[in-house]
Amino acid sequence: MERDEILYQLGLTLIDGIGDVNAKSLLAYCGSPKEVFKQKKAHLVKVPGIGETLAASIMKNKDVLKRAEEEIKFIQRYKIKTLFFTEEDYPSRLKYCSDSPIMLFYKGNADLNKEKIVAVVGSRKPSEYGREKTKELVNELKASDVLVISGLAYGVDICAHKNALDTGLETVGVLAHGLDRIYPQLHDKIAKRMIKQGGLLTDFMSGTNPDAVNFPKRNRIVAGLCDALVVVESKRQGGSLITATIANSYNKDVFAFPGRAGDPLAEGGNGLIKQNKAVLIESAADLLYAMQWEEKKDAKKKSAQIPLLLNLTEDEKKLMNAFSMKKELHIDEICYASGLTISKVAALLLQMEFANLIKSMPGKMYSII
Repeated sequence: MERDEILYQLGLTLIDGIGDVNAKSLLAYCGSPKEVFKQKKAHLVKVPGIGETLAASIMKNKDVLKRAEEEIKFIQRYKIKTLFFTEEDYPSRLKYCSDSPIMLFYKGNADLNKEKIVAVVGSRKPSEYGREKTKELVNELKASDVLVISGLAYGVDICAHKNALDTGLETVGVLAHGLDRIYPQLHDKIAKRMIKQGGLLTDFMSGTNPDAVNFPKRNRIVAGLCDALVVVESKRQGGSLITATIANSYNKDVFAFPGRAGDPLAEGGNGLIKQNKAVLIESAADLLYAMQWEEKKDAKKKSAQIPLLLNLTEDEKKLMNAFSMKKELHIDEICYASGLTISKVAALLLQMEFANLIKSMPGKMYSII
């Protein structure tokens, strides 16, 4: 990629007050980051969400472009990959999250668009039960070749990363700071292993401290990047619950291990289950079944007798309506348009494919027959 292109991409993320949602609006109206900086103020104020104040900030671009130049040097020196929202290698799952980062910084070798991605989150001070459940879950996911993601924090996060590495699974840590440091420092050795067997991902530039305000922003990437999010242990107001809430808003499948009544570390997960915001699981097998990731032998042969659906259910109608604007859709687009979770959509698509209503194509794409 040309240096000039990265310069303006970085510059767009640095404009004070813009944020990811407004940045996407600017891109839609102006066409490219460079064009955003070339626009006159009279044009910028007409963009939805951009008023006089933000338009003035964009016009004063010398400081942000100077800072962008410094970041380019850091990126090149440490061979960091930039992933911009409009580019093909930007994580496809995040593209359907309205507040997803406009730009990501990545160091690693894992495919961020892997077919199956599971996020594992939980308490920073888990019990022995929590650590064992995390280890069992990750080990049992080995056969399904999933990408394991978490936040590289103490407790459940680092337990998930470490067991993924030891099991041979790729694992990606999503950071609440720049790639010029590792926090907590104690996890530096594991982080270096992850770069060779997974990766480190962030939307923060170098020099960014791991301040408390950054962690909820980090959590939205964890929630948006996965297909399924598992809460192992969490207190009633743990950070894991923030991630689970965000995942629910993105129509992701949320799961939780149940805990003993009265145990503070069980209050978060049990609460999610009680409020129907998470599905109770006792093992990876439960997750694989719910996600339709089990190996189905002779599935098409057995299902060939399923009759054509003359009367669609409400959920099936939602799926069909998703194709009203486009004849071919990615499964994430279908989830976004229908408001259904990915496991529900996957099950319906399979059923409707057997009924000769929908055709599956490579790359998780689907079309109406």
